[in-house]
Amino acid sequence: MIETLVIRTEQLRDFDEIRAVVKTAFAGAEHTDGDEHNLVDRLRCTEEYLPELSFVAEVKGEIVGYAMFSQINIGMSKAIALAPLAVLPAFQNKGIGRALIETGHRKAKEGDFYCSVVLGSPEYYSGSGYLPALPFEIEAPFEVPAQFYMVFPFKSRLPHGTVRYSKAFGAF
Repeated sequence: MIETLVIRTEQLRDFDEIRAVVKTAFAGAEHTDGDEHNLVDRLRCTEEYLPELSFVAEVKGEIVGYAMFSQINIGMSKAIALAPLAVLPAFQNKGIGRALIETGHRKAKEGDFYCSVVLGSPEYYSGSGYLPALPFEIEAPFEVPAQFYMVFPFKSRLPHGTVRYSKAFGAF
């Protein structure tokens, strides 16, 4: 972990820098559609945007990481989705992504969300407590190998069914 790391909620003044961080972080990613920075912009224009659950990671005043959690639904129950999580390449593997996730989870537990879902590397996200979603009967609205779709429970009993994302993610 970097000693001078500050995690805080995003502010309007951060939007251009966040866009650049997300675009740069995903430029060399193995699995990307190259649209993550635009997804952030689209989500901010929806009812599912949760500004209190959108975080930047700063090192010496420079934004080096970003995490956005937006509202989703599983049946009639409220939950959140982590997308995107982005850390500049020079700052990866230093615990910044995990710190962003943990901050989001702590804040989300204060609300009435049942869980957080994420689509990504099981090796990476399991380190932050994410578990395969299928055993919880939580399903993605798109085709994906089951091990890549995960859930982090906030409550002891979770809703089950197919996740409904914001329209900002595109049609499923």
